[in-house]
Parts: sequence; C-alpha cells; structure tokens
Amino acid sequence: MNHMNSKTVIVLGVAAAVAIAIAAGITLSRKPVAQTAQAASEVLPGLADHVNDVTRISLSGPGQKPIATLEKSDTRWTLKEKGGYPADTGKVREYLLKLSQARLSEPKTTNEQRYAGIGVGDIADADAKGMLVVLDGLPQPAQLIVGIMNPRSDATYVRRAGDKQSWLARGSLVPDKTAANWLDKRVADIPATRVREVVWSRPDGKPVRLFKSQPSDTNYALAELPKGRELAADFATNTQATVLAGLNFDDVVAAAEAPPPADGKVYRATFTSFDGLVVDVTGWKKDEKFHAQFAARKDAVLFDASVAAAQAKARSEWEAQQAAQPAAPDNAARPAAATPPLAVADPAKDKAQRGADIDAEVATLSQRFAGWTFVLPQHKAANLEKSSDEFLKPLADTKSEARKPAAAK
Repeated sequence: MNHMNSKTVIVLGVAAAVAIAIAAGITLSRKPVAQTAQAASEVLPGLADHVNDVTRISLSGPGQKPIATLEKSDTRWTLKEKGGYPADTGKVREYLLKLSQARLSEPKTTNEQRYAGIGVGDIADADAKGMLVVLDGLPQPAQLIVGIMNPRSDATYVRRAGDKQSWLARGSLVPDKTAANWLDKRVADIPATRVREVVWSRPDGKPVRLFKSQPSDTNYALAELPKGRELAADFATNTQATVLAGLNFDDVVAAAEAPPPADGKVYRATFTSFDGLVVDVTGWKKDEKFHAQFAARKDAVLFDASVAAAQAKARSEWEAQQAAQPAAPDNAARPAAATPPLAVADPAKDKAQRGADIDAEVATLSQRFAGWTFVLPQHKAANLEKSSDEFLKPLADTKSEARKPAAAK
C-alpha cells in the first residue's frame, strides 16, 4: 500500500512539473509575440524608446531637394539652412513624438506604378508628391517617405524607404514644408506698459518722439507738437509702443549676408522702458521687405530712477498698511508682525535683484540679436515708417474756405 502511494505521488509530481513547464512556455512565448506585434504596427519601430537619441532630422522634397535640416546640439535644435539659427524646439519635439506614436492601420499598394497616387513614390522623381524624412542618431537610421493625407480620415500614406509595401498610418505625419517655419521666430516681447519713450526717424525725415511721464499715463504724448495742430485722437500714438510686444520675424538671415545699405539711408528707432531696458533698431527696405537689426542695452540712470520710485512707492504703501491696522486691546495678545516687502526691508538687496533681472534680460536679447538680420512682418514695420503727420488731424483747407462766396444777407 505504501509502495502504491509513493508511486502515485511521483506520478502526480511529474504531471505537475510538466504542467508548470507548459504554462511557463506559453507565458514566455506570448510576450515576444505581443512585443513583435506592437513593433510591427509602429510606423518607425523602436523610435519611441529612442526619441531623445535623434540628433538630426533631414527633410527632402521632389528631386531629393533639401527642405530643412534640423540638428541637435547639447542645448538646442538649429536649422542648417538658416546658418544654424535656433529652431522651435517645441515644434521639433512635437513632430518626433508624433512619429514615435504613429501606428500603421491598413496596408496599401505594393505596385510602384500606383505610388504616385498616394505620394509615396521615389523622392528622386522631380514630380514626387511626398517628402523623405530621415532620422539620424538611432541604432539604425530611420527613413520614411511621407505621402499625402487621406482625404476621408485623419491618416497619412507612408512607405518605409526600401520597402515595397505602402501603408495608411493614423494621424497627420506630413512635416512643415517651409524651412523658416521650423525656426524659433521670437524677436522680442516687451509690453507697451513698460515702454517709457519711443524715438524713431525715417531715412529722409526728422526724428519723432513719443513719451509717457508716468507708467500710469493712459496715452503717449507727441513731443514738439507742431503749432496749431492736434492729435487725431488721444490714443493715436499708442500703437507705436506695441512694436516690440509679441514681435516675431518672417525670416532671418546672417547679418554678414544682409548688412544695412552702404549709403546709410536707414530707419532708426529706440525703445526705452521705465526700468532702464533700451532696444535700438536699424531698419531698411530690400526687395519690398523690411529688414532690421537689433541691439539691447541697459540705461543705468533710468534704472536707478525706476528702483528709487518703486521703493518709495513700496515704503509708502507699507506705512499706510501699518497705520491702518487697528490697535489691539490692552489685555489682548499682540498679533504677529507682518513681514515688509524686500524693497522696504532691504533696499540694497532689492535693487541688486532688480538689476540682475534687467541684466539677464539684456543678455538674453543680445544673444538672440547678435549676428542676425530679421525680416519683419509688414504690420510691425509700418509703425517704423510713420511720420508725425500721420498722428495729427488733417490741416483745414483754409484757401478753399476763403474762396467760398459770402452768404447772402
């Protein structure tokens, strides 16, 4: 009986071991199958795990003509076709993530004669409709021909370079075809509320100056208002102070390749803030476009005056706040003292911090401006072309009035 029990136990043990082995085998076999299936569905297999390794994105169009070459350094992306000007890192990152998350949804033609209809034909063809996207820095360079969008869904026709099979992939994968649109187009963003004074001159005109006496002033005054003339409206001059607010460029060229005209006939403008930031602009027209170069600096006198005014205001407000506190009853516990602002508690440290902020802003702008000529949008450039007359009410035609016949008595 004991012999039979032992035999039974052995048999059961072997069976259990076999079952465990089979289960483990199934589990192990399923995992790579699932991973393989997922990788197979990716437009660019493996990119999702190596997005940060991409060091270059090359975009080519029909005839293999380069459109944009985006290159990554230690700190930023740049555009080769624009002399290494900084690219819009957010836009580059967004496109890489879009590619890494893209999935194949439906196989399409393998017939080379039908590639042209969906834009996935050979890019070497001068009539090609698609674009070649090449990613470098990966274990294996990724090359994808991106065709046209499917007109009936949010999907794009694609074909991996070297493969005959074309696909419909989910999402919009067509990259921007304009090189300049990959750039970080910010020039400056100085709100009008900071601007104290604007002075500008045209190549053939005298300087025009607008100013505010206090930051709280609603409108800008026109210096040297001609005798007998009036502003067209109280706010007529205010748009001049908005030139540097949200200023983006249309295009950019290395300054050495696009210098100011040799004859010196240029537009000049200086924008000065209440806190001492100064931006100088030199502009000129070429090929119906307004080109400009910028420089940033700090006006120490204005900075000191603005700090003194800000600290005096802070001190006055603090003293008024303390004076308004109700007196505590004799038996009541004294409330905890409020902490005064830094401008009151430590004026020297407050001034140092304000100075560091302005210095950092000047450094950032100077780095952005140095070595470049910017093509400005017309709606911004138009302000630098204005004469003082454009802010004034038109002169009455006194001669016409004099020629009118006198009213019958």
